[in-house]
Amino acid sequence: MTTRLGIILGSTRPGRNGEAVARWVYDIASKRDDTEPELVDLLDYPLPHFDEPTPPLLGQYTKPHTKEWAAKIASFDAYVFVTPEYNHSTSGALKNAIDFLFREWNNKAAGFVSYGGASGGARAVEHLRLMMGELMVADVRAQVTLSLYTDFENFSVFRPAASQEEALNTMLDQVVSWGSALKAVRAA
Repeated sequence: MTTRLGIILGSTRPGRNGEAVARWVYDIASKRDDTEPELVDLLDYPLPHFDEPTPPLLGQYTKPHTKEWAAKIASFDAYVFVTPEYNHSTSGALKNAIDFLFREWNNKAAGFVSYGGASGGARAVEHLRLMMGELMVADVRAQVTLSLYTDFENFSVFRPAASQEEALNTMLDQVVSWGSALKAVRAA
């Protein structure tokens, strides 16, 4: 049985590096026989600042954009978040998109691919891990951190080190394992 994997591109800025990174994740995940990956670009889901009248915990969505986003996120067993690091955190667009929903995230698995300066986006992932705990998402230990200094030419052309594909597959192994296991929890 395959794991429906949403690869969420968490940057919406013009000239973003994340698009090449997300496509790399998608291409590698597509070669596996245990995943059914889909690239989810936040540009395709233009969410305003959270504008629902009730908290997401209640699941009483009134806006068409929220309902569309909820249906997309609910369709997955697991996620890979591709995030930049802005000011030691993730992007505002990704934070907002996550905050729109609650139950759609519950009892699923998540892994992270980050990119940034010297830390490779690791601090953005630490913030995302805190959010995942609140949303009842099982985030996996393995992660991929891409440095703008060593995995990109001129800070803009994505050229990942050879070792990064192995790191990505290790993370995907964990996400698939947890995503599969949590199907039983969601079914109960």
